[in-house]
Amino acid sequence: MRRIRKSINQINVVPYIDVMLVLLVIFMVTAPLINPGVIELPSVGTKLTAPAQPLEVTLRPDRKLWLRDSQAGGPAVELSRDELVARIRAKQAKLPDQPVVIAADRAARYEDVLGVLDLLQRNGAKRVGLLARPPGV
Repeated sequence: MRRIRKSINQINVVPYIDVMLVLLVIFMVTAPLINPGVIELPSVGTKLTAPAQPLEVTLRPDRKLWLRDSQAGGPAVELSRDELVARIRAKQAKLPDQPVVIAADRAARYEDVLGVLDLLQRNGAKRVGLLARPPGV
């Protein structure tokens, strides 16, 4: 008489539990030995410098460019592309950390915005970015 073999339809989880307990012990032993990175916080007596106000390049739907210097406090001035590059270079020669933001009108073409961004980056303007306002503002 032959025995009929039954298939085992249960998983033996005891070896997995043993492995997990060993890993848990290893982590518990090594966790206190790990040295976290040291953060040097500024002291109260140090003078914090305010970030430079950005130069704001406004691109209108008619492709005209306007430049407003928030730090100088003057009104926006309409400029050609060459004048814009010259002024931004001059401002960043005095203040190298001064960022430039492009504030394009909602109706301006995406291609025109990228053209201005590319123009500024090719001519050595540093820290160029896009200005976006949160919804509801």
